This record gives sequence, C-alpha cells and structure tokens, in this order.
Amino acid sequence: MRLLTSLAGALALVSHAHAHGDHAHQAAPSVAADASWAERHMAEEHHISAFDAGSFFNLHDYDSSNEWTKDDLLKTYGLKDPSTAHISDAEKSAAIDRVINTFDRDRSGTVSFAEFTMGDAQGLKLPDLGYGPGHHGDDEYEYEIHHFEKYHGEDTTEEDLIHPEDIEHFRHHEEMEMAQERQERLDKMSIVEANIPSKFRKEL
Repeated sequence: MRLLTSLAGALALVSHAHAHGDHAHQAAPSVAADASWAERHMAEEHHISAFDAGSFFNLHDYDSSNEWTKDDLLKTYGLKDPSTAHISDAEKSAAIDRVINTFDRDRSGTVSFAEFTMGDAQGLKLPDLGYGPGHHGDDEYEYEIHHFEKYHGEDTTEEDLIHPEDIEHFRHHEEMEMAQERQERLDKMSIVEANIPSKFRKEL
C-alpha cells in the first residue's frame, strides 16, 4: 500500500514538474553525428541546443566561483554519478587533469571563465572522455529527463509506471520516506537519563 501511495505522490510531482518545469515534454534536441561533447551534453542533459561558451561555463560553475575546480569537472562529466562507480578514482582524476590541462593557461589547477571562453574562441573543445554525456542532476532530474520524458507523458497513469526504472525510482522514494519517518519517531522520543552511561552523565 505504501508503494502505491508513493507511486501516486511521485506521479503527481512528476506531472507537476512537467506542467511547470524547464523540460515540459521537450524532446532532447537532435545533434549532428560529429557534434562536440559539449553539444551532446547540452542536448541530452539540459535539452538546450543554442548556447555559447560563457553560458556553458556559468551553467556548470556550481558554486559561482568563476572557475571550474576538479570537483566541478568531475560533476559536469558525470563522474560523481553512481553509474560511473566502476571507474577508478585514478582514472577519473587523470581524465579531469586532461580537461584542465587543455584550458588552464596559468597552471593554477583550475579553469577560469576567461581561460575557458578564450580557449573556446581559439578552437579548444572539451574532450569526449568516453564516459557518456555527463549525468550530473539529482535522482529526480535524471529519472525525469532520461526515462519519464522518453517513455511516459502527461496522460500517464499509475498503472503505466511498470518499467524497471519506474519501480526502482519509486522504491528509492519509499526507502527515503521510511527513513524519514523512522528519524521523526526517534526525534519525538524523550531522553531516558537512566539509559545514559554514568561516565557521560554530569552530576549536579
């Protein structure tokens, strides 16, 4: 019963997101076979086909620091996503070093807005590291953009959500809901002083 409630609630949320969100039933723009990694990333992950280097940089400058750190680039390339857990940290680090070395003129270990936009103007491109389009949204975003939009629509009913991706998505929601309920129950419990070991009790 809880799973059905979770499914119904999540379906309502996804429908609401489709009605009011950035991706309301927009198909990912098609890209040419010879498109750059950045063009494929923007089409598949953001449903954006027209952008410049500055807007790409700012969209992926997650802390608005005006520079891409190794952490920013790991996220942009999807190397923090669970789907890349099979790639070793050493491989990920080497791949991101390659990106940084392409643009980092002052050898600071980061890529500034100026370095990226000037490099782009001179023909430098973000390399395709071979790890996919760069999944860097949260679970809800990734489910919506890569599954719900592809296989479901505004008229989707609870009975339609039968794909393995749907089941896994809502199972995850149910686990989070149960964990939250458990924590709320614990938070409401009063502290029983007798259960506190004496060495941690302050004698008044």
